[in-house]
Amino acid sequence: MKTDSLFYTIFQELPFVFFALLGVPESATSQYQFTSQELKQLALRLDGLFLPLEPNPALPFYIVEVQFQPDPQLYDRLFSELLLYIRQYKPPHPWQLVVIYPDRQIERINTLHFTGFLQLPNITRIYINELTPSESTSLSVQLLKLITAPEATAPDLATQIARQAKVEILDLAIKKNLINLLETIIVYKLPYKSREEIAAMLNLSNLKETKFYQEVFAEGEAEGKAEGKAEERAEAKQREKAAILRMSNRGLSVAEIATFLDLPEAEVEATITQAAQEQN
Repeated sequence: MKTDSLFYTIFQELPFVFFALLGVPESATSQYQFTSQELKQLALRLDGLFLPLEPNPALPFYIVEVQFQPDPQLYDRLFSELLLYIRQYKPPHPWQLVVIYPDRQIERINTLHFTGFLQLPNITRIYINELTPSESTSLSVQLLKLITAPEATAPDLATQIARQAKVEILDLAIKKNLINLLETIIVYKLPYKSREEIAAMLNLSNLKETKFYQEVFAEGEAEGKAEGKAEERAEAKQREKAAILRMSNRGLSVAEIATFLDLPEAEVEATITQAAQEQN
């Protein structure tokens, strides 16, 4: 799964996570909706956009970009999209641009053109590895750190987040969404883990009760833990195939499945075609 897709999924399901990164009170969450917005010219799209629900000029709109790969042209594109969005939609709100990096080494700046732009108070750049200790212990930041955590530390961090969520989150619907997202992240970071291991990691009585398992893996996961790296790879491939077929059966397009699973479209299409041939 693509890292940026996971971030945008979290912002969609748990928008308070985004505002926590900015130090904005959680109450602001109810004043916004998270969406994406197509820009007609040049076929551009804003993948992350927090829009106020009311035309209150005191509330800014936020353009959000998650960038985990070096891109020398990132700011060329972002500022172009920002100005084009303002021109096309004429939002009755001031703008804020938020870029999230894992660290400063990923960032690429064209100092000739954009040094002055990046000093504007409307622009916030967040480097996850530089968050203060107090910020890093917050549930919101811990959830985002799990996405890029090394395989060796991801299980312990996921367990910690699950425990923290059960104590800090009182809203049952939000708590359930967070556990579902945790499960999604762990399944793709550690595909060789059995459902029992994941359930124990997240302190769940039954992994089959969670939304993600029911929708994607309910019938396709192999029983038991694979032994040896070859078997682990085979098991991961089987889970991948099961995920593709279940998403296809639920009506997702080849492009959508490829984006969600971070796979080539040709591989997704070949898997679906092969399954259809086997069925016939």
